[in-house]
Amino acid sequence: MSYPKIGNLAPAFSLKNHKGEKVSLKDFRGKKVVLFFYPKALTPGCTTQACGMRDSQQMLADANTVVLGLSPDPVEKLQKFVDKHQLNFDLLSDEDHKIADKYGVWGMKKFMGREFMGLIRTSFVVDEAGKLSHIVDKFKTSNHHDVIAELLAE
Repeated sequence: MSYPKIGNLAPAFSLKNHKGEKVSLKDFRGKKVVLFFYPKALTPGCTTQACGMRDSQQMLADANTVVLGLSPDPVEKLQKFVDKHQLNFDLLSDEDHKIADKYGVWGMKKFMGREFMGLIRTSFVVDEAGKLSHIVDKFKTSNHHDVIAELLAE
């Protein structure tokens, strides 16, 4: 798998959010969109990353930017994640990982000596015209929001 190319239109999608409502990438034309793919709701690293994005909402809003978190979790689990951590952005359910495949973030992972297929933590910034402007795959969950803030400030 490989990432889509920067400068091309971001792969389109429509997924259910944590409330069971359909959300499409095209709904956000005219705004920047941060798509952050994370492996599993309610786990320590994903919680740290999501809470950093939650706490950055004012800066993101000031930068005309919407955040969408995508994971292979079911809608019900996403709602628990939102409720437990007061997340203030949409979490989208990609249970069959079709969108993760389109973005090149579903692949072989290693954890504690085990190899398995899973979601590779990666973020994409989509510009106001729907084109990919940045791919972020080198960060710590604790500083992800800072990396995104720096990109948006460029």
